[in-house]
Amino acid sequence: MRLNKSEFNGRSQQLLAYIRQNRLTGVVLFDSTNILYFTGFAFIPTERPIAFVLSAEGKKAMLVPRLEVEHAQAEADLDRVAHYLEYPGDPHPMAIFQDLLMDMGLIKENVNPQFLHAPTRPEEIVIRPHQEAPKQFPIASSSQIGADMDGYPWIFGYEGVSLSQLTGMTVHNVQSHLHKMQAIKSPAEIELIKESCKWGHLAHVLLQRYTAVHATETAVSLRASQEATLAMMDTIGPLYRAQSMWLSGPFAGYRGQIGRNAAIPHALANNITFQPGDVLVTGAGCPMWGYNSELERTMFVGEPSTEQQIFFNHMKVAQEVAFAAMKPGERCSAVDTAVRSYYEKHDLMPYWKHHTGHAIGLRYHEGPFLDTGDHTVLQEGMVFTVEPGLYVPEMGGFRHSDTVVITNDGVDFLTYYPRDWQNLVIPI
Repeated sequence: MRLNKSEFNGRSQQLLAYIRQNRLTGVVLFDSTNILYFTGFAFIPTERPIAFVLSAEGKKAMLVPRLEVEHAQAEADLDRVAHYLEYPGDPHPMAIFQDLLMDMGLIKENVNPQFLHAPTRPEEIVIRPHQEAPKQFPIASSSQIGADMDGYPWIFGYEGVSLSQLTGMTVHNVQSHLHKMQAIKSPAEIELIKESCKWGHLAHVLLQRYTAVHATETAVSLRASQEATLAMMDTIGPLYRAQSMWLSGPFAGYRGQIGRNAAIPHALANNITFQPGDVLVTGAGCPMWGYNSELERTMFVGEPSTEQQIFFNHMKVAQEVAFAAMKPGERCSAVDTAVRSYYEKHDLMPYWKHHTGHAIGLRYHEGPFLDTGDHTVLQEGMVFTVEPGLYVPEMGGFRHSDTVVITNDGVDFLTYYPRDWQNLVIPI
């Protein structure tokens, strides 16, 4: 069920070809999802910097804090794991990292190391995000080093120098290239997303089953998610790993999109009690070895009114317009344009709030996007959520989301929950 070693090696070889084509000394990755994509090593990002390094010679290494050494060695296929004792530490972790980059040939000249130590007095320099490097640290080389960002992100109180300051080199941003790599899913990745859809489906079945008048979204969501997780563990438990910092099994819930709040696309859960006549917008999924899927449905507490049925049917047709437009060779923007044209034709634009969908995989939201501003060409193997919505004040929101994969002639559905309103009514 997990990706095999050859898949990770193939990704590294693609990145190595990019390194050599662009004459980089190597690539440094700080983003946790990017590191997971190339190594299979999942971790919780904290103030302790972690980085993956791939040199132009094809050598792979990682910088980790001491507490992650055995974890990295067990999970990732690397030539070297370097570590520092603790953050902020003395020496600072970036001093250890500089040594690693020099040993691997990514830095061609020594850079003044004085700025690598954590500031201890108010008058000392503290580098802030987006500040230029102090003039006493000049660029030492015209060589370029690749990276997904210019240094470890400033999370959980971390402070440190940028990669460009650390190396004295120009940083060539590789994130756009990584997005393109990650957008095309391999057959093994698609299988993991299918498995994610299966268990998200079960969680949603239970969510619908337990939703009732006077029940609360908190209790119903918790019960559905917990029972689905226990069922999955009984079925595939020894094979399962979430590889997610947020979730450890199937989940389903409402996120506060209940009644009038359903008209807020990104509402927050508020322990709302279900009432007759409520419009409900759901969400379900399951992290599967890091890969995600998305299933959303519009449901009703009691049979929907005529007006609710009208908006529901428009939403459903708009989603079908998107499916029909999604073919290899078409552009993402054309899909969103088709949906907006349907809305305009039926005077629905006042109820429009967001684009038609987005790619999904290791990240819950990935590029490319089904949006008029994204002209990426659809290709086989891309996986998207398709979720055009309508949001009507004083009534609620109407949104289905299905996860689909681009095939040679259109899309295959990975989610398969009923889409018609007759199967989405909560009896009173």
